[in-house]
Amino acid sequence: MAKQESKKSDSRSSAKDVFSYLLMVSMLYVGVVSFITMLWQYTNVQFPDPLELYYNGSLEMIRGAISALVIVWPVMMGMSWLINKDIKNDKHKKNLWIRKWLLYLTLFISALTIIVDLISVTNNFLSGELTTRFALKIVIVLVVALAVFSYYMWELQRDVQEKTLIPKISATVTSVLIVAFVIIGFFIVGSPKSQRAVRMDNQRVSDLQSIQYQILNHWQQKEILPTNIEALKDPLYGVEMQKDPITGTAYEYVVTGELSFKLCATFSASSQMPGASYSTAPVMIDYSGYGRDMMNESWFHDNGYTCFDRAIDPELYKPIKN
Repeated sequence: MAKQESKKSDSRSSAKDVFSYLLMVSMLYVGVVSFITMLWQYTNVQFPDPLELYYNGSLEMIRGAISALVIVWPVMMGMSWLINKDIKNDKHKKNLWIRKWLLYLTLFISALTIIVDLISVTNNFLSGELTTRFALKIVIVLVVALAVFSYYMWELQRDVQEKTLIPKISATVTSVLIVAFVIIGFFIVGSPKSQRAVRMDNQRVSDLQSIQYQILNHWQQKEILPTNIEALKDPLYGVEMQKDPITGTAYEYVVTGELSFKLCATFSASSQMPGASYSTAPVMIDYSGYGRDMMNESWFHDNGYTCFDRAIDPELYKPIKN
């Protein structure tokens, strides 16, 4: 009877235990997913798919993953340390039901990930699509899943009273790896200051696109280019010309010929900087009914004052007859 009560007390979990394990495991899952996401997006940037015009989405995901890891991983490390400290003080806590259930759940998810990963490798190999980009992503998932599975299998089987440096070594290695890859991320994504400059430049390009569309529309309606940017204002339709997001000054518009003009702005950074929406390919915008080729012009720019020369092809952009 006493033995049964002792066994029952060994597996009883307090509210503190439930909180600690739930928080630790949830942070582990978020951290692992964020780490894999970050490495996957590094792969996307370094080995771009020729069918993808922009990698701006990858940069957003890298920023999100880095933000998550910076917060989540220290919390996970701290909770793991507190849990191990509790187990050292009370060896019976090794048998807590919450501990066993969550760690076996982690093993199950890791094993399932490994199996799915290997199935994907086999399927893509048989279909002849085992590219460098795909192979790297598979290796990333496989290595991370194996590391998680191996560590928590050892954690479930180890003697909690036996002194070991494995937890400290594992924590140090994983933390160093995360810090190293986060630092690499800043080289890919850019610093917060440079990213703000890029966002301002992206807004400037968007403004110039809008002005260009208004100029084209004006020509199609009147068969003459507007003399200045103020002529594009239309209070009836509430059309106001965009201004520089930082200085508030109007963008420069100059007529250079009967069908040609240029738009100018002062940019804060080069369009080749990481994060610039227009750094890797021409802008692809389809203004239905107005043609596409002119709106498909390149918006590459350097840091500083830059002008974009444009010419209207009357064969492509037919005047709109009233």
